Amino acid sequence: MKNQKTKKTLLIIVAIICAAAVFASALGMGKLSGVTITQTKQPAESFAIINIVGTIQAGNEGSARIGYDHNATLNYIDELMEDESNKGIFLDVDSGGGTVYESDEMYLKLMEYKEKTGRPIHAYFNSTAASGAYYISAAADYISANKNCWTGSIGVIISVTNLSGLYEKLGIEEILITSGGNKGMGSAGSPMKEEHIAIYQELVNESYDQFADIVAQSRGYSDQRVREIADGRIYSAKQALEIGLIDKISSYDEALEYMEETTDAESYYRQLYHLTPWEELMADIEDITPKSEMELALQLAAERYSGVPMYIMQ
Repeated sequence: MKNQKTKKTLLIIVAIICAAAVFASALGMGKLSGVTITQTKQPAESFAIINIVGTIQAGNEGSARIGYDHNATLNYIDELMEDESNKGIFLDVDSGGGTVYESDEMYLKLMEYKEKTGRPIHAYFNSTAASGAYYISAAADYISANKNCWTGSIGVIISVTNLSGLYEKLGIEEILITSGGNKGMGSAGSPMKEEHIAIYQELVNESYDQFADIVAQSRGYSDQRVREIADGRIYSAKQALEIGLIDKISSYDEALEYMEETTDAESYYRQLYHLTPWEELMADIEDITPKSEMELALQLAAERYSGVPMYIMQ
């Protein structure tokens, strides 16, 4: 009886989603993080608004819902370098960070933009601009933040999910055939050894040194000072201003106005990616489809990037 009710509920929800998808398609609307985006006409001289929203990661593999498209953003910055009408970049940031590799790649691309064009980059922090999001923003010449923003979280984390207890409960045995004692470290079905933890710690320390150096260069800190404040903690906007992680507390509109005054240009936003109604439908169906314990565990492990170094707020 319970299964019949569940199936009936799913059918009703799917029908509603299909109707909404058809309606959205008819209106020709694009969506980003649930917000309808309206395209604007590019002024003769403008600075580009670029969103750093959601988890900073490669591509959109495995998920139709995406607030950040790494490759599309990199390609757009390349375009801006060759666009003579472009007068700067305004980073609209709302992210808790992401992977070490992609955070660094975006930072380097922004630095390349500045070195090649001599144009300014400003960053505005909305509710969150932590870890990898701050790493990217270190390329900015000026950083302002909403008064309710949380930022900082300067540090690195590697999270390794161990599922050996669940495997045992479900009668699953993981057999590793490796070429060396450390090849299988971090495997979900095996407890972590002290030697493996030490190896991961070395990787974390190296990525942390890289992060600390970039923040020191960007904000004019000594090595000692940056390591005093970069202990992984989160700072409020007021605290961040007091220690020099940001330059001003302001509203979004005030930050845009300051950028307009600095560049003597207008703001311009171009949508780089959007979800089709069909992608929205598939994502919604996936969300409401019941999952087994194993599926939920594997999904959690994937979302936490098990074994991957992260600049992310935890």
